Amino acid sequence: MAEFRVPTKDDLRLVGECCYEVPQTFWERMNVPARLYASEEILDQILHDKSLAQLVNMATLPGVLLHSIAMPDVHQGYGFPVGGVLAADTEQGIVSPGGVGYDINCGVRLLLSDMQRQELDKRATVQLVERLLQTIPVGTGEGSPIKITKQELDQVAREGAHWAVARGFGEPADIEHIEDRGRMDEADPDCVSDRAKERGYVQLGSIGSGNHFLEIQYVDRLFDQQAATSFGLAENQLVILIHTGSRGYGHQICTDHVRIALDAAERYRIALVDPELACLPFSSPEGQSYYRAMRCAMNFAWANRQIITHFVREVWKDLYGQERRLRVLYDVVHNTAKVETFEIDGRKLNAVVHRKGATRALGPHHQLTPAPYKHVGQPVIIPGSMGTASYVLVGQSLDDTNFFNSTCHGAGRRMSRNQAKKKVFGEKMNLRDLLEQEGIIARSQSEAGLAEEAPFAYKDVDEVVEVVERAGMARRVARLRPIGVIKG
Repeated sequence: MAEFRVPTKDDLRLVGECCYEVPQTFWERMNVPARLYASEEILDQILHDKSLAQLVNMATLPGVLLHSIAMPDVHQGYGFPVGGVLAADTEQGIVSPGGVGYDINCGVRLLLSDMQRQELDKRATVQLVERLLQTIPVGTGEGSPIKITKQELDQVAREGAHWAVARGFGEPADIEHIEDRGRMDEADPDCVSDRAKERGYVQLGSIGSGNHFLEIQYVDRLFDQQAATSFGLAENQLVILIHTGSRGYGHQICTDHVRIALDAAERYRIALVDPELACLPFSSPEGQSYYRAMRCAMNFAWANRQIITHFVREVWKDLYGQERRLRVLYDVVHNTAKVETFEIDGRKLNAVVHRKGATRALGPHHQLTPAPYKHVGQPVIIPGSMGTASYVLVGQSLDDTNFFNSTCHGAGRRMSRNQAKKKVFGEKMNLRDLLEQEGIIARSQSEAGLAEEAPFAYKDVDEVVEVVERAGMARRVARLRPIGVIKG
């Protein structure tokens, strides 16, 4: 059997708009081709890390359908690259904890205000940022603003955002503006370890660390007036973007089940080309146990963002008046595995669609497009770096197996966290001052945390989103610019 070699630019062939492919013939272990969506400039950036090799490795997994996929924001991850999409047959294929990631249901929620940018000067922005930082815990550790028991945590794991709304953390209308209405069925807390529960019950309602954040933004530009009107977006409108996930609860669930998958690989005769690809037959008891535990983490994350939304609203009303409202535009997920149905070779097949650092994007009238947006398409929210822009897109896809109804999830790193810190501290940058000169008030628990997320550590989000649009995944609706940032 031929040894693996890292694919180069010469191994890629252009097979569609912004779509490059490593053919299945590249390596005899591949079961399908590997596809990458990128511009030429983004492709050159991607070739500097191991993400293309990881994309090829994904194509070796049992039961993978049609092709493994990498989005234009792709970068090296654990097993799967971040920005990787893989669909596996539910009967013959696998489910991979590393193919979902450690931050299960990391996602973004966009809140729309009825205020304009000019209503918030620099002093008011500083006040808002600091009040939010005082109210909502950020960083690692415990810090939950609410106290629940471990028994209540199991209820959160079953009910998701519904649990939070039923206890006064939000409005019933919020539920209709959350992917899957904020709750996954088949979540089973009995599949979750005691260690995961220990970590989780003290973190509900907190942002966390890493690239998680809360941003105050304004609508800088509209690209699609009709879709913008349907979404309730207008130029200069103030909005708030929340980016966080399932915290230590989801991280521990992934850790536990990666270990289980590694132990079970030989028993199920799964020959892995990389141990980080640890996976389980989806239909196996262990595969189903992970799937049900993962759904608990998804529900936890939705409850987490719902509670954070409540506290943001409380601060907003306290500062600007009880009549001021923050409406949920949408809450989208980007670290999941879901069973979805596609027509492949004339047959309807159920597939476990892994989206690791990728977002579901559905077109108008798709059966899974949320009811409020059925006529226009699902909102897709793409966060950028804290110094550039974020985007609202709208899905276009109807059961499209080119990318399995998926799109990117952000700008995507082009520099590791350590590299970013070395650059910031090595060049003695004062990142907070530099951002403030750009009109962005940034606060973080630590200078190191801020340095890790420096804008130069990320790809150009404008170019990433342009690739998405050219490829036909989603269409630009609005660009958002930050004026206030809270980092973990």
